[in-house]
Parts: sequence; C-alpha cells; structure tokens
Amino acid sequence: MTTTLQDLESAAGKGLTGGGTLLPMSDVIRLASHAHHYLAIFDRGKALALNHTKRLASPAQRIMLYARDRGCTKPGCDAPAYHSQVHHVQGWKATGRTDIDELTLACGVDNRLVEKGWTTRKNAQGDTEWLPPAQLDRGQPRTNPYHHPERFPRDGDDEPV
Repeated sequence: MTTTLQDLESAAGKGLTGGGTLLPMSDVIRLASHAHHYLAIFDRGKALALNHTKRLASPAQRIMLYARDRGCTKPGCDAPAYHSQVHHVQGWKATGRTDIDELTLACGVDNRLVEKGWTTRKNAQGDTEWLPPAQLDRGQPRTNPYHHPERFPRDGDDEPV
C-alpha cells in the first residue's frame, strides 16, 4: 500500500495497493491498524538503500519495489507489482550486487527482453528507462508512467507532481 504523507496526515485522499487498486484513506488506515507493518520511506521517489550480494532480491527489497515501482516499468505495460518479477537494471553477472537502486519490476514477458537486445538503465530521477535495440528504436517513450497517476497534471495544476 502506498500513499503520500500529506494524504495520511490529513486522513484524506487515497492509497494504492500493489495490485493497482485505489482505496479511500479510511480503508487504508483501517487495514494498516490490523497489519504487520513495513514502512517504506522515499525521498522524491528514491528508495532508501537496501543492498546485498545475493542474486535474488530480499523480501524487504521486494516490498520497496512494490511501493516504489507499483508494477512493470517497461513503457506500455500495465502489469501490476504482484504480477511482476525483480529485474536487475544492470545484469547481476556484471555487478554481482542486488542493490535497491539498481533493481526494478518487470513482468515476465518484459523481463526476458534483455535476451533480445533490450537494455535498462536508471535516469537522473531514479526511473527505469527501457532502451530497445537500435533496429527497433523509433523514439518511443523510455519510462512507464502508468503506475504513477499522481505524476499526471490534475485540473488546475500547472505541472506534474
């Protein structure tokens, strides 16, 4: 479940489940009062460091990815976090590390695109960019905003959040 600190403090707004369902804040608070908690803290969308040297992501890293990415990060994909796999932005064989800032979520189909020449990287904002092989690159979007509706301008807003 993710929400903003502002919405939580005001007990207004909505929370977003790892499956992409929006819940009213009253339900978020009620569910949280009966749950075993993990607190995911982000600074402008960047997750706090959760690092280790094993190839598979830890349960804590998966929780951070569910909260941060919310679903497959490949542009055009709407697969929710619960239907995604952990993807090393730079292949694990190259780095030997499994650090939260170098992990992202990808559905099974998109995770296998690396075998077909696709690459991934993190941009300055910490978002995952998907780069197709040169012969498939037509200037398509590099990041997937689908799972982050709060980034889209609302009526009366000048800029995205």
